[in-house]
Amino acid sequence: MEERKEIGPKREFICIDIGGTAIKYGVITNQDEVLLQKETPTNAKILGGKGLAQKVHDLCKQLIQEFPNVEGIAISTAGVVDTEKTEIIHASNAIPGYIGVNYREELADLNLPVEVENDVNSAGLSEYVSGSAKGTKSALILTIGTGIGGCFIEEGRLSHGNTYSACEVGYIPIDGVAFQDQAATSALVRSVAMLKDEPECEWNGRRIFECAENGDEVCEAEIEKLARRIGKGIASLCFILNPQVVVLGGGIMARQDILRPWIEAGFVSNSIPLIAKNTEIRFASHQNAAGMKGALVHFLQKHPELA
Repeated sequence: MEERKEIGPKREFICIDIGGTAIKYGVITNQDEVLLQKETPTNAKILGGKGLAQKVHDLCKQLIQEFPNVEGIAISTAGVVDTEKTEIIHASNAIPGYIGVNYREELADLNLPVEVENDVNSAGLSEYVSGSAKGTKSALILTIGTGIGGCFIEEGRLSHGNTYSACEVGYIPIDGVAFQDQAATSALVRSVAMLKDEPECEWNGRRIFECAENGDEVCEAEIEKLARRIGKGIASLCFILNPQVVVLGGGIMARQDILRPWIEAGFVSNSIPLIAKNTEIRFASHQNAAGMKGALVHFLQKHPELA
């Protein structure tokens, strides 16, 4: 007779996902139940790093008033994070002055444990625990948007690297060009706008896919090129990491119906049979709440007594 796993008490946690354009925030339980999820503009260019931290503080204070029984704060954020110190140690210009922000210090007066993880790592943890990578021994998770981010999880352990910079795959040169400069959504928008001789601001991923479906040959050709480049990049990464599955997330990956055949073709043609036959390409399950849920996974790994 199979032994029943005992379920502990339901606990509530504040979960926050800080992106370049929006902050998703809310309350999730240790049983993966989303009690509240909202969104607000990041306004990072206006607020800067310190101002953003204050905004997060105010959101947490508001959530504590609404959910007085919360037992911790789990944060997912853009940038390279020292997960021991909960400090941002590298960040792009998307959030000016973000380097040096320490969330444990910024939120100390709330008297709750605070843990912080990188946004792509958080999304990866979410997929590994309850999404498309669940039940696998090893998974490479890639998020494809304005840039390309990645994380690698093996036997439940996320690889951080020596400077918390493991799997910064967007910077890897493929044919002399950074992976993200040729295979991110921004690269697709840039190439279509150039070929159409139109401003980039008039194009986005959604419009390009809609035009392709309506017979626009330029958009269709550029989508195919992008997908094959993604597949080629995956092949290069698999030579190093040899994961059981590769999980693809990010806005345009919702169009797996169009992308999958070309991504797989690009992967197979640049791989070797042993790897190609034993590596499955999947698409992310947790799109909207991935960062929040993954932040909580990270928090509970740090605080198993609250799991």
